[in-house]
Amino acid sequence: MFSVHDKLSEDGYLRPVFSFSNKLKRFCWNITWLLLCRWTPNPMHKWRVMIVRLFGGKIGKQNTIYPDCKIWAPWLLVTEDVVTIGPAVEVYNPGGVYLSHHAVLSQNSFLCGATHDYNTSDFTYIMKEIVIQPYVWICSKAVVLPGVNCMEGSVLGAAAVTSRDLKPWTVYGGNPAVALKTRTDFLNK
Repeated sequence: MFSVHDKLSEDGYLRPVFSFSNKLKRFCWNITWLLLCRWTPNPMHKWRVMIVRLFGGKIGKQNTIYPDCKIWAPWLLVTEDVVTIGPAVEVYNPGGVYLSHHAVLSQNSFLCGATHDYNTSDFTYIMKEIVIQPYVWICSKAVVLPGVNCMEGSVLGAAAVTSRDLKPWTVYGGNPAVALKTRTDFLNK
């Protein structure tokens, strides 16, 4: 017969999702960001890019990273050239985030790369990669959920929420996000 203590130790709600070493690495990252980047003037993008790279981020050339953004795990972030991570953006990327060239994450947008399986008794933690393709604009306060692929040129409008892939050169809005109109494909004019 199980005691209450035995049942609690098997309870998925009480079991830590991340290892101690993972938590320690993220703690070191957060302290470093706070001390070396958070207070820096907005134009010091090259400095912040260097710090993200020191923590394993694969960051392209001419990236713009604002001081008050929050990157959960820089070692799981890959960007191409000319990418903007705007003011107060949150990149929660336990499953990884890939930002293609000329991608823009506007102020207060949120990339959420994990969720839980609410249909299991242990509330299984699920991590999925988010891919933002070239010329995508994630507008202010928009939310991209786990596993979403925002195709080339797509736009997720202000405060919109998507849990599904976005079609190329299409503008989306609402919660849940729906296609509103097409965007001019200026690459193939």
